[in-house]
Amino acid sequence: MTPSPALAAIIGDKPLPRTEVTKKVWDYIKKNKLQDAENKRMINADGKLKEVFKKGQVSMFEMTKLISAQLS
Repeated sequence: MTPSPALAAIIGDKPLPRTEVTKKVWDYIKKNKLQDAENKRMINADGKLKEVFKKGQVSMFEMTKLISAQLS
């Protein structure tokens, strides 16, 4: 799968399998401590993730759908 420019800013621009894309996004979320402290199922978007998610906070399940839309 090839990431969109917004997603490539987070995971790089090389084509990757969908599973690897999700893993790299989670690595980014954990490295930058973007998981909500009170509700671990919610992801707080920083500037780069806001480009992908189009909003400030998403659930884990919604995140998967939004990432899929950024792949071709």
